[in-house]
Amino acid sequence: MAVKIRLQRHGKKGRPFYHIVAADARAKRDGRYIERIGSYNPNTNPATILLESERALYWLQSGAQPTDTARAILSYKGVMYRAHLQKGVKKGAFSQEEADKRYDQWLADKQAKVQAKVDTLKSTAAKEEADRLSREREVNETRAKAIAAANSELVEEVAEEAPAAEEAPAEGEEEKKEEE
Repeated sequence: MAVKIRLQRHGKKGRPFYHIVAADARAKRDGRYIERIGSYNPNTNPATILLESERALYWLQSGAQPTDTARAILSYKGVMYRAHLQKGVKKGAFSQEEADKRYDQWLADKQAKVQAKVDTLKSTAAKEEADRLSREREVNETRAKAIAAANSELVEEVAEEAPAAEEAPAEGEEEKKEEE
């Protein structure tokens, strides 16, 4: 039986979510699988990948062939590199301790790169938010000045009309004064 490590699509239209599975190559894309070894959510930035690396390594060593996307995900998480190191240990090129040391070094470097990207994204988002707020503040100040100018013109117009209204009493008021 030919086994493939591939993605099963889940989620709704326009918002995909994938399960990483080991499945028979003849099974349908979203059909029956042998084992679920992880998940992949491309909707977040950076993409969220949860993977049982020990089980993925087991399937690779058992002869499972990953699809192109699954291979990229496994490489990103270091499973392909670990499988490569295990082949070197099997051949006697170096010891298991050396392989573990190389893998740990690679993993530390990878985590540093991912953390740097996350930090860059957060700082960029914070800067964009600060810029947006400053532009909004400027617009609000401009609007407030325009409203204050319009209000001061209205107050002046009302002040000019008020003395004229006080000088000439209304017709109803004259009649009331005469009756008294």
